[in-house]
Amino acid sequence: MRNILMTVMMLVVVIVLFNSIIAKDKTGTSSQIETQGAAANTKIGALLP
Repeated sequence: MRNILMTVMMLVVVIVLFNSIIAKDKTGTSSQIETQGAAANTKIGALLP
């Protein structure tokens, strides 16, 4: 029973960390990747003749 409780608690911690670090709206990692990708696409588009 204790092992199951520890496993569930660890899963909750992982989910909370994922939501607070990766999936945050404006400052999350995924949004920063999208912003940097858009900037790179703009720079690459400007290089084409």
